[in-house]
This record gives sequence, C-alpha cells and structure tokens, in this order.
Amino acid sequence: MTDVFGSSHKDVHEQVVFCADEQSGLRAIIAIHNTALGPALGGTRFYPYDSEQAALADVLNLAKGMSYKNALAGLDLGGGKAVIIGDPATMKSEALLRAYGRFVESLGGRYITACDVGTYSEDMDIVARESRFVTGRTLAHGGAGDSSILTAFGVFQGMRASVEHVYGSPSLVGKRVGVEGVGKVGHRLVDHLIEDGAEVVICDVSPEAVDRVRRRHPQVEVVADAVELTAADIDVLAPCALGGALDDETVARLRVKVVCGAANNQLAHPGVEKQLADRGILYAPDYVVNSGGVIQVADEIEGFNMERARAKATQIYDTTLKIFGMAAEEGVPPAVAADRLAERRMSEVGRIRAIWLGR
Repeated sequence: MTDVFGSSHKDVHEQVVFCADEQSGLRAIIAIHNTALGPALGGTRFYPYDSEQAALADVLNLAKGMSYKNALAGLDLGGGKAVIIGDPATMKSEALLRAYGRFVESLGGRYITACDVGTYSEDMDIVARESRFVTGRTLAHGGAGDSSILTAFGVFQGMRASVEHVYGSPSLVGKRVGVEGVGKVGHRLVDHLIEDGAEVVICDVSPEAVDRVRRRHPQVEVVADAVELTAADIDVLAPCALGGALDDETVARLRVKVVCGAANNQLAHPGVEKQLADRGILYAPDYVVNSGGVIQVADEIEGFNMERARAKATQIYDTTLKIFGMAAEEGVPPAVAADRLAERRMSEVGRIRAIWLGR
C-alpha cells in the first residue's frame, strides 16, 4: 500500500483529497505536498490508471515534485498535483470537468490547478467556470495558453547548460540528441534543437506524433522504440514521455554523456542518480529543467505576460549550471544538489511566514 504520510519529513503530504461524482463519472485525487512557499500549484493529469492505488502513487510523487520544481523556479508557490482516473478520449465531458472544478474550488485556494497529460487549455476554461483557482487557460480567456511552449523552451535552456558543463560550449551544433516522446512538449523541443543545429533522433508510441515531426523536419531520424533509442549512438537523451524512463536496464544501455528531458519523475527509483553519475552521465534533474511550463502558468496569476514569463524561463539555464557546480563542489549527484537547494529555499522562506503580522 502507498504510504500517504510518507516515511520521512520530505515525503509527508499536507493534504490528500479524494473526489467522486457518480453521475459524471469523475474519480479524482488532489494531493497537496507542501505550502511553505505559498498555495500549491500543479497540473491535472487525466489518465487511465490500472488501479486507484497506481493513481494515488502517481499523484503523491507528482505533488512532491511540484514542491521542488516551484521552489527552484523561484516561485512563491507550493507543490500539488491532481489526477483524474479514466480515459480522456472517452470520459472527458463538460459535466465531469465542471464537477472537478467544484472540488478544486472547495479547497479555497490551497490548490491551484493547470494542464497536464490528458488535459488542455480548453479544459481549464471549463474547470474555471466552477473555480477561481485555475491557470493554464486559453489566451481568449485571459490565460497563459499552452504551457508546453515554455516547458520545451526551458528544457532547451537546461540542455544548453548541460552540454556547456560537459563539452565547454552551450551550442548543440553537431550533437546527436535522442528525444523519447514527441507529444505536446517533445515536438516543440525538436524545433529548438533543429534550429540550434543538432542532429535529432526520435521515437514515440504514436505514429501520428512521429509523422507530425517528420513533416516539419524531414531530416529527423526515427527509431522503433525507447529501447532502440536508449541504445543508440547519441550524445544527449531527452526523456519526454511518462515518468520512470530511467531504470536499471535503461541506464546500463545508455551511451550518452547527458540526460536532459521534459518528463516528470524520470528516475525509476532512488539510487538511479548515482548509477548515472558512476557511469559518467550528467543528469539534469527533470524538475529543474522542465519548470518552464509552471513558470508560464504561474505568471497568469498576476495577469499573463509572455515576455516576462519567457525571461524567467531563460533563467533555467543559470539555475542548471548552479546545480552542476554545487554538485561538483559537494561531491554529490546533481539530483541530490537540486533537492538540497530546493529544500533550503522552502525552509528559509517558509520560516519567514512564522513572523506574526498582527492580523
């Protein structure tokens, strides 16, 4: 059974809410991990989980990741996440999304939602008809629009920092980059890579997603699956599909110097970060480099401005380099250094909230 309260202070979640509406078919879980820096912000994943237990495990991991991501992105926001259990292709409806919006509203602003796998800006417009605590809405409704725009841009900035750390230059000219998953974020990352002069190899379970990239960039090489991609002769691997991509078998196959991608929770289990380091593979922590999307939707809270959000996402380059430097200085993998930096900010800034304001 998943341990909701966690085995350490870092894993304890402040609040987990189960939401059900029989008539619309809604079954959802909202997890709030940490609100030391502010209300919890994180997307809503709509996915056909094999079981409620699998959904709970995923939402707990994702919520914790959002606490760390928001902290290192410099946002005054805590970490939370939500999952809706089911196939969005057959179950998504106005009634279900509005029912979900009522549950988000019932938390009174402790949790602010946005898009994730299986949900889109148009869905957030519907959720927002029942809740004030929604970001990632369409531009037509005053929102930030598709958050994959700055997610991909931020991963690209993190990748530039990674290759600079390894090769001495942030340029991707001549580097072979393997992109696993070319969906909402992955196909935009390919655009940045091609523009910067990289050679790109891709795979995806969706033939339509592959075809979309090939129509835009005919020079892109396609391989059959993730196993072939992770064994390929490439310099950089960008996991941009679902989490858990970096397990023991995958790490043993890798021939890359850098892993830097958009997927959340890429490390299949604790200890994988050390395996990567032992093999001389630089791992850019996923929640650092993929924070462009949350930066984009968070900007919506004070009235969205793309230039302002893009400028903040550009700082992912500097943050990534800082983490690599800190890791080298402390003799730990970058994932450990990133955790320490995030926890330090949550502790130091969160402590200030204890100062009484007299109201």
